[in-house]
Amino acid sequence: MPFDRNRRPKDSHGIESQKILKNANLKMTKKRVLIIDCFKHSSVPLTADDVFNILRENTNINLSTIYRALGALTDSDILTKQARSDGTYVFQLNGDVHRHILTCKECGKIDYIEFCPIEKTIDDITSKTGFEITGHSLEFTGICPDCKKKLK
Repeated sequence: MPFDRNRRPKDSHGIESQKILKNANLKMTKKRVLIIDCFKHSSVPLTADDVFNILRENTNINLSTIYRALGALTDSDILTKQARSDGTYVFQLNGDVHRHILTCKECGKIDYIEFCPIEKTIDDITSKTGFEITGHSLEFTGICPDCKKKLK
């Protein structure tokens, strides 16, 4: 998992995460701060299970607490939530460069693209309808390069 346990945050006490919670008018709890810190140190969006596996090594936390916290953080627009084709959700910090999902239907491998292929479409929709688009999510399914080689 692309989570860097050795990367030290600028602030090892979660002050930045505490400010994020305060600005969103959310009650600050140690576990919410730790969850936000997980996302700050991850290079890819995370599932609830990913967050659980990261935190349970050093924190007494259960999966239901993580789900409740992710719900509150998503409702407060601190995190964004994106559905994957397998029915799971991935979360990422809102305001980060959003990533779109590439899922291989053969092996299940998941990759992310770091650019938005529909920015022009969003601009067109906004200009034609007057609708202010505040978010979107995309998942592309197909066959990854490794599976393509195996299928030949």
